[in-house]
Amino acid sequence: MKRILRTPFVSALAGGLVVAILGWAAIAAGWVEAGDESGLAAPAATPLTAPVADQSGRALSVNDIYSKDAPGVAFIRADAAGSQEAFDPFGQPGGGGGTATGSGFVIDGEGRIVTNAHVVEGAEEISVTLGEDGDTYEAELLGADASTDVAVIQVDAPAEVLHPLTLGDSSQVEVGDAAVAIGNPFGLDRTATAGIISAIQREIRSPNGFTITDAIQTDAPINPGNSGGPLLDSAGRVIGINSQIAGGEGNVGIGFAVPINTAREIAQQLIDDGEVQHAFLGVSGTDLTSEIADVLNLDRDGGALVQSVVPGSPADEAGLEAGDAEVTVGGQPFQAGGDLIVAVDGEPVATMTDVIAAVDSKQPGEAVELTLLRNGEERSVEVELTERPEQAAG
Repeated sequence: MKRILRTPFVSALAGGLVVAILGWAAIAAGWVEAGDESGLAAPAATPLTAPVADQSGRALSVNDIYSKDAPGVAFIRADAAGSQEAFDPFGQPGGGGGTATGSGFVIDGEGRIVTNAHVVEGAEEISVTLGEDGDTYEAELLGADASTDVAVIQVDAPAEVLHPLTLGDSSQVEVGDAAVAIGNPFGLDRTATAGIISAIQREIRSPNGFTITDAIQTDAPINPGNSGGPLLDSAGRVIGINSQIAGGEGNVGIGFAVPINTAREIAQQLIDDGEVQHAFLGVSGTDLTSEIADVLNLDRDGGALVQSVVPGSPADEAGLEAGDAEVTVGGQPFQAGGDLIVAVDGEPVATMTDVIAAVDSKQPGEAVELTLLRNGEERSVEVELTERPEQAAG
């Protein structure tokens, strides 16, 4: 587990650009690959239909949650060769080669385990420790998606040591809800920490420089070695994959988890196909707030203001225009003069997140119709999406 999470106001290219946690959103589009409309329910009779341990959803004590779920949490050791630069959400020294350790959790009786992509990045050998006796098994990488920091590995372990965890619904998480993290911080196996959900709908940087949307923020202590482990709700259901921290090399009360609704869809595609394809538009932007609208003299109360366009991207080829003049509103700079996206495929959009969701629902090669406001006039532009680059520009 490697590089420190950047501060909320540091932004870089994601699908075009990675954006700051507050306000920005990059439309590399597709960090969540669309399946069904909701993207919440696991497909019937698939490996991700985990057994439900407590259908009532009643609140459990931390001890209850630990007793129920700790047996399904794995200690992962990934041995890598080479000298490639590796993603480092915890600011740890080095990177590339050597051994990485992290956490994961069992999702089915077939021995499939979900973890972070950065935990197993570049691994030539992966081993997993499971069960009360701490037995170790060799694991195979089924697939990893750097854009969402999700990976699936598989172990050939006896049924009695496989304890699949129940997958929850991260869209139902609210600020103030109880949260429990179980993982292997600093190699201390199956350690439980507890706290609350501090914020939702955060945006964090993925290993390949794109943006992961709808991340869950928690103050449950998370440290190096927790990456890939489950963040659990008060009923012991997995609501996220613990992935990053902010502010230093150890816990400072600000941790982030990839939402389980994202991880579920990505994991299923990795199981089925071994890879995930993400559509790519190639712009970054910010929400049109009432304050920004006043400064720009726009009679609008919503939309996505294009800040930059990636050269050679589908957006660039379609002629989208970025801002060319820096303006400061509320102490935060943004680029004025760019196109304002007000609808996608005829559906109005109020925020950049709406645009991201619309593009996320597409596949590379498909087209989207963008309705733009430019120089006070509306116009429509059709953009053919491509597959996202392996690494975000910039």
